[in-house]
Amino acid sequence: MAKLAGLPIAAMAMGVAVSAQAAPAFELTPKVVPLARETSLTLQAQPGARFEEIEHEVRIYPMEWRAGSDVAGVTTVKVRPEGGALRISHRFADEQEYLVAVFGNDPKTALASFRVYAVADDLFSRRPYRGDLHQHSHHSDGKESPAYVAAYNRKLGMDFMALTDHHKYAPSLEAIKAFEGLPVDLRIFPGEEVHPPDTGVHIVHFGGKFSVNDLFKTPAYQEGVEQIVASLKEFPAGLNPKSYAACLWALEKIREAGGVSIFCHPYWITGNRYNVPEALITRLFAEKPFDAYEVIGGYWLHQTESNALQVARYYEEVAKGNRVPVVGVSDGHGVHRGLNGWYYTVVLAPSPDYADIRDAIRADYAVAVESLPNAPAARPYGPFRLVKYVSFLLREVFPAHDALCAEEGDAMLAYVAGDQDAVTRLKALQGRVAQLYARLWARE
Repeated sequence: MAKLAGLPIAAMAMGVAVSAQAAPAFELTPKVVPLARETSLTLQAQPGARFEEIEHEVRIYPMEWRAGSDVAGVTTVKVRPEGGALRISHRFADEQEYLVAVFGNDPKTALASFRVYAVADDLFSRRPYRGDLHQHSHHSDGKESPAYVAAYNRKLGMDFMALTDHHKYAPSLEAIKAFEGLPVDLRIFPGEEVHPPDTGVHIVHFGGKFSVNDLFKTPAYQEGVEQIVASLKEFPAGLNPKSYAACLWALEKIREAGGVSIFCHPYWITGNRYNVPEALITRLFAEKPFDAYEVIGGYWLHQTESNALQVARYYEEVAKGNRVPVVGVSDGHGVHRGLNGWYYTVVLAPSPDYADIRDAIRADYAVAVESLPNAPAARPYGPFRLVKYVSFLLREVFPAHDALCAEEGDAMLAYVAGDQDAVTRLKALQGRVAQLYARLWARE
């Protein structure tokens, strides 16, 4: 079957045959609707297409099947076209994905099928923002300038990003300054990869107002660690008190800076061992002094076992009742080498402002996404409810989003290369993702 605007495989599973010709000629808006509220849907014929002036049948199928029926809760609406569009009103009773199929003269073959997702108020008030919170420039062990990395992030479809060079906070400020005052929609935030002395643990500091790495050079660091060690009790075999105390001190300073602390790649294999001792991993998960866990990290294809372990550890913690906010990151060390764009985070937040992104991550409104080269689909990881919703967004919303971001990213890259005319292009491109979301989300 030809690839259509909806999802033919799901449509076929529901017993809905779809015309192989007409679907791209129609568009359904909105795609995201509020739960349990009457919502208007518009099926618009695109230029060069039209609905016949006959009564059409619109069937709304819930994705989640129930016992006792092939597809329970199917709603059928009869409607005639007005102004080149079919308009219906429907109350979506459950938080889930729905198939909307349109039939004309042939009741067995749909003219087109579309996907809609109904969400409760806590999700409906939020929008999806894609970001990369861990990556490097040529100021540490990356390949490109901070400005180039930022611009390429937009080309890859990022709505927000931070540069997190090893031991260095200043390069992230350089990335911010490169586009300061310009009409760009990419949010560029401060960051650094923090390496506390006395431990091999890596911690990403995302968004804070000052460098934590710089504080390790002060007497306050050693004094603080010694005080923490003196206050700690119960150390199992394999847990180094000073190593754990160094982590706690650094994590607290990130919090004081207003940043988000991310526990990084514990199962990265470096040399002949994992990056973090198992006893320390267990203690950090038990106490959770960090804000988020890097469940999906920037591993090459031959290293994906490490991500498998990090995912398994996450779900094991969740099974024990331990809620752990998650992120996904590229840990890119050169945007043209791979990794960038393979792994990222989708945050569901009221806006892309830093405070909203920070609070959403801490409140467990984020999923990590793995999108490996040649894979048939991206894979989100995180809370089951969010994984279902973000899977829909990746399929139904982000392709249009990404096309807009890529065009803006190209203009940003041109600006970095010295093209002053790029500013004019950026101004013309500004605000388009917000406009897309306004069209694809029902009005609140």
